[in-house]
Amino acid sequence: MTFHARISMVLLMCWVTPASGQPTRSIDAKASISSDWKARETRVLDSAGIQPPLPSAYTRFGGLKMDRQEPTGFFRVKKIGERWWMIDPEGGRFIFAGLCSVKPQTKLTAQEPFQKRFASIEAWARDTLDLLRIHRFTGIGGFSDHEAIRKAPSPMPYTVTLSLMSTFGKKLHLTHAESGHTGYAERCLPVFHPDFEQHCLDQCRERLAQMRDDPWLIGIFSDNELPIEKDMLDRMLGLDDSKPAFAYMRQAARSFIADKSVVTDEMRRAFVEHVFDTYFRITTQAIRAVVPHHLCLGSRFHGPATNARGAWKAAGRWCDAVSMNYYGHWSPQRDHLQQWHEWSGKPCLISEFYVKGADAGMINSSGAGWLVKTQGDRGLFYQHFTMALLESKTCVGWHWFKYMDNDPADTQTDASNKDSNKGILNVRYEPYAPLLHAMRELNARIHPLIQLFDASPKTSN
Repeated sequence: MTFHARISMVLLMCWVTPASGQPTRSIDAKASISSDWKARETRVLDSAGIQPPLPSAYTRFGGLKMDRQEPTGFFRVKKIGERWWMIDPEGGRFIFAGLCSVKPQTKLTAQEPFQKRFASIEAWARDTLDLLRIHRFTGIGGFSDHEAIRKAPSPMPYTVTLSLMSTFGKKLHLTHAESGHTGYAERCLPVFHPDFEQHCLDQCRERLAQMRDDPWLIGIFSDNELPIEKDMLDRMLGLDDSKPAFAYMRQAARSFIADKSVVTDEMRRAFVEHVFDTYFRITTQAIRAVVPHHLCLGSRFHGPATNARGAWKAAGRWCDAVSMNYYGHWSPQRDHLQQWHEWSGKPCLISEFYVKGADAGMINSSGAGWLVKTQGDRGLFYQHFTMALLESKTCVGWHWFKYMDNDPADTQTDASNKDSNKGILNVRYEPYAPLLHAMRELNARIHPLIQLFDASPKTSN
């Protein structure tokens, strides 16, 4: 063991007092506003025995300095032993504790509070990044105002969401609004259209060229929640000639089955993989043509992707990490995390999760997150969920959805974002202190917790 490794081990041992494990509590929760309350066992952080590292232990990008890896000037992923990490531009071991939709609301209910508190986007960005740093978040997730963030005097690691397929589908008049994401005609993706490749390259050049050398840019999401249908092969074979784009999809499906007269389930599964392999190949190559040094984080998968082996295998061939918007489970399921890693061979990034509080004075009828009774319970859920992700060794981070609550006065927003308590702030820019306190307690102890979990015989990848 080298001198620096011995010093690192001594310092890590100072952080963690030996403990039998983290305590549990029972929290009342329900899956929707119409469901019944049900007590759920929830593991919470015992911070008394786990001291957070000093700020000097981190690089300016938020990675841990100890056991620093080779610096490349950009973010990357690396498997060290049995655990996956992001490695920051200075070589620090980085876990992406992020937040989605970090952008100002300046209309309707939020208009007056924004003017009183900030008066400008620049002041909002400065104050917001200070708030996130105080609560030990390490970066900015999808659908955020990355332009304001990257131009701030003290920026923060950030991501960009491109929507390559959805903008292309819209151009072909094949899309429509669905709750939480873009819908596609016949739930088929026009990935085989001959113009898709050029569209992706044009979008990347337009959106990403100025960020080519930006070390604060972690990576790129190519799209959000694309449809994954088991019968995508049948759907494309059954398309008619009502739209020219349908002909390309139908021809690709016919070529795939070749001279076979019967479509089997094995062929259906293989075709899903073929569709997503084509999608990830085209989008990743376009992104890397413009920003070759940054991470490709794929299209943020959601519910139907949970058991879609082919989609994960395809993503693993082209992406640096595979992103998943993960709902419907009080705890991250170990078998999900394991099979995603087995299928893709890459780490995962949980790109959305959240829980709503019944004490926020909102209806809470929209959105996919759980409902609990208090803001304190929201914070305990955050600790419970993220500790399980840290235990997995295959997850390099998570993004809470989202920065601000829904504004019920906004009748033009997406149906999934109408009236719910999702934010760390309400729509008047007032923080939920109990939630943020619990988040900070966990975020500040990410690396000591990893050391604790990795030393436990119960933890496996």
